[in-house]
Amino acid sequence: MTPIQPDLARPETVLPLLDFAGVAVFAATGALAAAREKHDLVTFAFFGAITGVGGGTLRDLLIGAPVFWVQDWRYIAVCLAAAVGFWMLGARSWRFRALLWLDAVGLGAYGVMGAAKAASYGVSPLICIVMGTVTACFGGIVRDVLAGQPSILLRRELNITAALLAATLFVVLKALTVPTWPAVGAAVVAGFALRAGALLWGWSLPGFPSAPSRY
Repeated sequence: MTPIQPDLARPETVLPLLDFAGVAVFAATGALAAAREKHDLVTFAFFGAITGVGGGTLRDLLIGAPVFWVQDWRYIAVCLAAAVGFWMLGARSWRFRALLWLDAVGLGAYGVMGAAKAASYGVSPLICIVMGTVTACFGGIVRDVLAGQPSILLRRELNITAALLAATLFVVLKALTVPTWPAVGAAVVAGFALRAGALLWGWSLPGFPSAPSRY
């Protein structure tokens, strides 16, 4: 596969809105997970922060980049704002459904963002796809473990697959020299659409078949 062209530049100059949006969305899912367990405001903030920056932190450590939220305090501020905002909303009948749909948006947006940042550090296309998937999913995995919920790794529904699709499509489109913003838009929409299909119509990948019975 042709390496991604360097016109991506740094995410802070090319993809800033997507970056902050991804953090905010995942922080909101963390806060909603805390709401489901009826935790206090401090735990809301902790869940929001760990979910919002967890995937990006692992990505930066793996590619040798400065950890993004340590370099820019606004990322943690966004996480805290999302957590406090959902705390102030109080109990709402729609909040758990919102968790699913916000997670769907985050999978697409952060799958692309993770791949883009890895590419800006000269990482190979395949590893860019891996980093995009890690960025989009790791925070949610930590959130589910802390909340005592089944991890997304153990669910048959299309979840990680949506992030994988978004990251892959972005990398392929950039390798084909598609301009950044059309590539971003197409990849985010594709990732979100796949996850939306899983939520609305129960799409899932086939599981490993059981061995036929001998009796």
